[in-house]
Amino acid sequence: MKIKDGFALRTVMGQTIVVGEGSSQVNFSKIISLNSSATAMWEAVEGREFTVDTLADALVDKYGIDRATATADAQAMADKWIENGLVDA
Repeated sequence: MKIKDGFALRTVMGQTIVVGEGSSQVNFSKIISLNSSATAMWEAVEGREFTVDTLADALVDKYGIDRATATADAQAMADKWIENGLVDA
């Protein structure tokens, strides 16, 4: 997987959001808010190829949670990102 070109994290009034930037995202009509866990995963993989395991690693590293929980949460987030068109699977 990889985050599609044209999407970036921004902080607006203390809230982290994903915004579409550039001409390729001119019709992007959603604002997607990320909690701290989703932000940690996004930052860990921004600009590079990744897998669900890569996302889980970010959660384990940041929060010290068990691997099974991290993997389940990472899979759920990856599914949401794919569903919302933010990443190429």
